[in-house]
Amino acid sequence: MRSQLVVTILIVIFSINTDASSLPERLLRSTAELRNHTKISEFRLVNRMQLAKCFHPNPYLKISVTSNPTLSDEEYVTVNITGVWPPSITDWVAMISPSHTEYVLDHRYAPNFDLVTYLVFGCSVKTCFRIAALMYQQTGDLTSLPLLCHYPVKAQYVSNDPEYLKCSKSDCEVSIDGKCTVKTCGATLSFHVINIRTDIEFVMFTGGFKTPCMLSRSDQIKFANPNQPLYAHVASVDSTATSMRLTWVSGDRSPQQVQYGDAQTAHSSVSTFSQDDMCTSWLESPAVDFGWHDPGFIHSAIMTGLRPSTNYSYKYGSDSVGWSDEMKLRTPPASGSDELKFLAYGDMGKAPLDSSVEHYTQPGSVSVIKAMEEEVSSGGRVDSIFHIGDISYATGFMAEWDFFLHLISPLASQLPYMTAIGNHERDYIDSGSVYVTPDSGGECGVAYETYFPMPTAGKDKPWYSIEQGPVHFTVISTEHNWTQNSEQYEWMNKDMGAVNRTTTPWLIFTGHRPMYSSSPRIPILPSVDNQFVEAVEPLLLANKVDLVLFGHIHNYERTCAVYNKECRGMPTKDSNGVDTYQNSNYTAPVHAVIGIAGFELDSFTQNDNSWSLVRISKYGYLRVHATKSELHAEIQEMWMIVSESLNAWQIDVPNDVAAALRRGLLRPRSLDESGALLDETLEVALALR
Repeated sequence: MRSQLVVTILIVIFSINTDASSLPERLLRSTAELRNHTKISEFRLVNRMQLAKCFHPNPYLKISVTSNPTLSDEEYVTVNITGVWPPSITDWVAMISPSHTEYVLDHRYAPNFDLVTYLVFGCSVKTCFRIAALMYQQTGDLTSLPLLCHYPVKAQYVSNDPEYLKCSKSDCEVSIDGKCTVKTCGATLSFHVINIRTDIEFVMFTGGFKTPCMLSRSDQIKFANPNQPLYAHVASVDSTATSMRLTWVSGDRSPQQVQYGDAQTAHSSVSTFSQDDMCTSWLESPAVDFGWHDPGFIHSAIMTGLRPSTNYSYKYGSDSVGWSDEMKLRTPPASGSDELKFLAYGDMGKAPLDSSVEHYTQPGSVSVIKAMEEEVSSGGRVDSIFHIGDISYATGFMAEWDFFLHLISPLASQLPYMTAIGNHERDYIDSGSVYVTPDSGGECGVAYETYFPMPTAGKDKPWYSIEQGPVHFTVISTEHNWTQNSEQYEWMNKDMGAVNRTTTPWLIFTGHRPMYSSSPRIPILPSVDNQFVEAVEPLLLANKVDLVLFGHIHNYERTCAVYNKECRGMPTKDSNGVDTYQNSNYTAPVHAVIGIAGFELDSFTQNDNSWSLVRISKYGYLRVHATKSELHAEIQEMWMIVSESLNAWQIDVPNDVAAALRRGLLRPRSLDESGALLDETLEVALALR
């Protein structure tokens, strides 16, 4: 998260009064009575109130959906709006799930409850809107979003149909003597829908996002198979590359299986999480209520008996709930083998594939994923992916995990998708994280660890190491205690100290928050935590770490071989213009910030830091190729370290062409801000001579 953004969030949090004591007495009595039966918060009860109809609805207005009787696992749904008069720029449509009917007050639990009085007088609309705004803003999202008291999965202004405000699509509702006396307007919107297991409906509002009033609702629409196994992704479980973990989501709790190779089968273990597993404090979190959506069941199976660097076919599911399509998987090279090619990045998230507004959209995410998919599908060998924190940015709005998993699955189902935890997965007030900002929206690592089981030390201990080819990866959590003598600190020191530099000559250290950054700083939450640097940086030098990869800051920055803010080694350019660090006489690690995979990009300060060699603010990812003697990395800048491998990385895709890329109008290659192709490739390498 950007530091400047955090300051704004804190201002918002402390300027909004969300204390229950500020609610009207009648509402407090009602919520207290219902809480004894429903075990839900005051906030959810306000949710149920707020989705009320306008007092004077249009009698001709109708919203309907053009689709099959039941929804497939992915489709574009056409929403038809007719009978509008007059059309307004403040009209909009939300996709709600589960459908609103499940959120109407049940009078069995409150027989003396006067719903009409409650709707009209029972709650301050201003209070409801303030709470909704706080749910978004505490996670860092300050964009304009619908201020309902029930979170919409996505929303669009009706004026997205360019014919709407002009009333080009009109109907005659009443005619007298052949003359139309009542004419109404219509519109058509397209929504991208994926299988989130619960039924959906589309609701039309007027009044804009800030003062909405419900006009009309569509019928409920259900998914054809809410239990369908979906969104598979693969991860390594050890350094032998003979076992791989497959994780997927289904609406069914019964164990399923993955069938792979030559009639081999592995059965799934099944887990899930509930609202009770989320965390909250004096600041109520979105995950506990407002943003909650049932995650279904997360299945995980370990495929054994595999061979390293080998292609396999597989499918997952069961006869009772259905099977996935046949998928392809390539295992990574085993520890000690001669070569590894991997991609790395941080801070991806997701973005809508339609014209909708969603909570916490990361504008570069779709383009970057498509670029990597093309690289893999075009025959370019990639052995694994490392996503180093800020994974989905769901931040307590749980349906967004499904959209993220859907986005990455075509890629993550083919090769190991290894992750590190970030602030937007773990941090919350009074949650035990190092930082007390509410960045996870109350998830506190629960959703992340369930969706992405890594070979970690245990529950809520999300640090681990893995070896692939000639590289040893030490993956840490910057959100858990890293101070001297802490469990994680001792593990880091032991893990790096035990690396066999003959078998795996390259040691890469990675986590989320950086040690070096030239992005603007603020006193409250600076880009770099000096205490983290003071505690952990000496370990990097002592264990001769070659390359340090971090995210959190949303740009690309590469350093000299640096320690304690002093350059101990500078690269030289080879005949091809590649920056080359000679590690035959080790001096210090090279650091690279690669939080460039999706989140809105960060700027740099005007001040030049002597340790900062390259600064690029564009979307993309790092591509690395490691051999026993070289580690070669490229982005739109490419670099190499010689003396203990380092590989190349690549940044692709700028901001303003994201929509064109999403629609397939442009190929996801390196582009400048005008959309022109860039030919230059900057390289860096580490080499062992």
